[in-house]
Amino acid sequence: MPRVQFNASSSTLLLVAFILLCFFPGLFHYLWTFPLVSIGLLSPDYTPPSTSTSDPRTTTTTTTTTTTTTMTTAWFQKQFSLPAKSRGSYLITDTVVRELPEIRGYKVGILHLFIQHTSCGLSLNENWDSDVREDMSDALDRIAPESGPKGEALYRHDAEGPDDMPAHIKSALVGASVTIPIKDGKLATGTWQGIWYLEFRASKHQRRVMATIQGEKA
Repeated sequence: MPRVQFNASSSTLLLVAFILLCFFPGLFHYLWTFPLVSIGLLSPDYTPPSTSTSDPRTTTTTTTTTTTTTMTTAWFQKQFSLPAKSRGSYLITDTVVRELPEIRGYKVGILHLFIQHTSCGLSLNENWDSDVREDMSDALDRIAPESGPKGEALYRHDAEGPDDMPAHIKSALVGASVTIPIKDGKLATGTWQGIWYLEFRASKHQRRVMATIQGEKA
């Protein structure tokens, strides 16, 4: 048998080919199949068969069924007026429930109450002892008094009376809205929680509340 002689050039070419095969197997596959593709024996999209060694007899197919529940969200909005009151803190939970019988129609939802004035406020607080409400009004008067210790003026804005600017300050501190969850047609307040209307003007004023309900109907 004749011996095949390898010179330095042949060794170099073999080494380069080996490196290309190791690092660029896709290029080797392209060069190998190009003649067959060019004459139409292979499709250009040909992909070699998988080399997976898994046994098809042990393959398990799992089918997952996803159930989608559609919940319809309903909106309701209504404006109502509160009884005219002078300065003080008042529990109005029963008034709100009476003015909004629609609450009973919601299985789950949110009630948002917004008072449409800048010299009063809404809050959630103690619903049993009336002393708490009186103490709250007194505390707010100390925080924002109508005048200084010697009766001196404290505010620039006094066009509507000395009690007006303190009322704006108290309104900013307390807030103009409350949000209460609804559960099974009822307000989901805590045992000792109630809705407060806080009036900060000395004379009686008629106040309007905008109520918005969002939730799933029962």
